[in-house]
Amino acid sequence: MIRIGNGYDLHRLVEGRKLILGGVEIDHHLGLLGHSDADVLTHAIMDALLGALSLGDIGHYFPPTDPKWAGADSMELLAQVHQLILDRGWVIGNIDSVIVAERPKLKPHLSAMINSLAQKLDIPADNISVKATTNEKLDAVGREEAICAYTVVLLCQKSSS
Repeated sequence: MIRIGNGYDLHRLVEGRKLILGGVEIDHHLGLLGHSDADVLTHAIMDALLGALSLGDIGHYFPPTDPKWAGADSMELLAQVHQLILDRGWVIGNIDSVIVAERPKLKPHLSAMINSLAQKLDIPADNISVKATTNEKLDAVGREEAICAYTVVLLCQKSSS
């Protein structure tokens, strides 16, 4: 059996915050605003994983109203979500993500994001795709007010052998 999930996340860009995507800190004068570290790529992946098994969304597990998650490292949250998937007898087949941002240019950082995610999820890097595009200066992302990410994941049921 296989299951497919999709995820989406968007966070506002502000001064005074770090820009972290896929667990990689990227040098930029703006960072993402959120209750945790606001890593939109990792958040979209978590929502896709949870959605594939009808387990809700990350707000259910890590509510932004709970001070416990203030400033949380999204990669550590991803590890917890991944464990939920494993505990239910599923493994990640592949992850395909797109980050939408006008700036900074993300292409030089994509392989680091892929490797960071692969290491945290203990899956081969070639099972993860992270692409980047712009919004051609349209909407909040295009005006450099926000960054968003879209993700699709394929989960495969572990064989019982």
